[in-house]
Amino acid sequence: MKKSFFIPSLLVALAFAFAACEETAEPSAYDNWRERNDAFIDSIRTETGENYLVWRSPATRATTDLGQTPMELGKLYAIEVQDGSTTEGLQYTYAKKLVDNPDGTRLLYTDNAEMFYRGTLINGVEFDGNFDGYGALDQQIPLDPAQMKNPTDFDEPATMSVSGMIGGVEWVLQHARTGERWIIYIPYNVGYGASSSGSVPAYSALTFDFVIGDIVED
Repeated sequence: MKKSFFIPSLLVALAFAFAACEETAEPSAYDNWRERNDAFIDSIRTETGENYLVWRSPATRATTDLGQTPMELGKLYAIEVQDGSTTEGLQYTYAKKLVDNPDGTRLLYTDNAEMFYRGTLINGVEFDGNFDGYGALDQQIPLDPAQMKNPTDFDEPATMSVSGMIGGVEWVLQHARTGERWIIYIPYNVGYGASSSGSVPAYSALTFDFVIGDIVED
């Protein structure tokens, strides 16, 4: 009886074809995601150097300078995240002020405020927002407000609660005032951590552009 070699030969051909497809497959935008996010935050931390803004949550708007040297516009600062939910020691988020308004009202933890915002991942993908602001890939941002990307007449602000935001955001906004603009870089351990959230993958560092409007009274 003659044996058939058709099926084994077909399997070998399919195996080679599958291997070839694997070799030519383009890398995913999320390959080595945790390592890439670590590297992104490391670069931000290196640029920040010894610039820190740390204080123990004053509960009054009367504090004008929070005991700190005034921030230099466009320069990165590390801000302590004081949510008390970590056992990893002091945790920081990183931010730069793009527009200053010393006469604005400082935001408190209990405030709601109108805001334009844009949130992006390290690869520039937008995961949330209500205007075409700056993202993670924007390194050279003009400090002249007239030359910046700004909300248009077609954009609508959102009313947002400071206390309802992830820790890496809420502690920065308590340094901010109405009429200001901030870029915030959030390490994943003070963001969504090892869990995904909606369109945000696990281990994602987040970049936010916030244009802060008026406080919304109850």
